[in-house]
Amino acid sequence: MEAAPFLMFQGQAQSALALYRDTFPDFEEVLLQEHPAGPMSGQIAMARIRLGGLEVMLNDSPPIHDFTFTPSSSIFITCDSENQLRTLAERLGMGGAFLMPVDSYGFSTHFCWVADQFGVSWQLNLP
Repeated sequence: MEAAPFLMFQGQAQSALALYRDTFPDFEEVLLQEHPAGPMSGQIAMARIRLGGLEVMLNDSPPIHDFTFTPSSSIFITCDSENQLRTLAERLGMGGAFLMPVDSYGFSTHFCWVADQFGVSWQLNLP
């Protein structure tokens, strides 16, 4: 058995991949399949990426849905340094929203909760 988070976009998966590729130094593209033709040409049929050892699946959904991402589900990143946390927070926060800005909340040295410009929620932690 294998499990992985799955992020479903509605036409923004290519842009999300570009953001994650530029943001995470250890970004690895494991699989990238685009829709070859038709109304979804160039959009992501299926992608698998690896961030910090976690494999994440994502795609562009053919049907448009009345829902998007919610902060109740997030990707939790344990950072190696304060500089790394602040850099990730700055890049992911551009065009997004800070749910909890970088600070010490008592349970870690530094913590930040940010929704990126696509609505994907990230918790960044420095123990």
